[in-house]
Amino acid sequence: MSARTALLVFGGYLLGSVSFAVVLVRLRTGGDIRAEGSGNAGATNVLRAHGKALALAVALLDLGKGAAAVGLARLVTADPRVAAACGFAAVVGHVFPIFHGFRGGKGVATALGAFLVLAPVPALVCLGAFVAIVAATRYVSLGSVLALALLPVAAGLLQAPRPVVLAAAGTALVVIGKHVENLKRLAKGEERRLGR
Repeated sequence: MSARTALLVFGGYLLGSVSFAVVLVRLRTGGDIRAEGSGNAGATNVLRAHGKALALAVALLDLGKGAAAVGLARLVTADPRVAAACGFAAVVGHVFPIFHGFRGGKGVATALGAFLVLAPVPALVCLGAFVAIVAATRYVSLGSVLALALLPVAAGLLQAPRPVVLAAAGTALVVIGKHVENLKRLAKGEERRLGR
């Protein structure tokens, strides 16, 4: 890996490490979103604790930083391996943010932002699956897990470059791994539905 590539990937990680849930809630209330509700630094927890407007801002900013990590890489190089690595790094940064004690969110919106640039059609397929599952079940966690599980499959079937497919698989593992407790609650019938 060249020094330039390493810097780009590290830059993607740093972009991902800006937790907008933590930052915006702290600016609005002085509190830490990770001490409220589910304890997750993400838009769903912000929605439940602080309402739609702040949650929408968090979701859009998280999506934007994933897209920005890939977009900045593409400004420097046309190598799909670098762009894919930067997108994956942004997701890892969101989940394990250096600026916030490595306690971040679950990476769903950041992953969507990255893959809307890396592989737009597969990302939109997965977004459609997410919306349909959440609409049918009211479980954001279930929609997130199934949509991310679908991402590498959709990327492969729709002939995304191999580095993008591999990044999609890595992203799916990271995001689904962050949902283990949600999956346990789903199995027990204890997971909170959206709107409750």
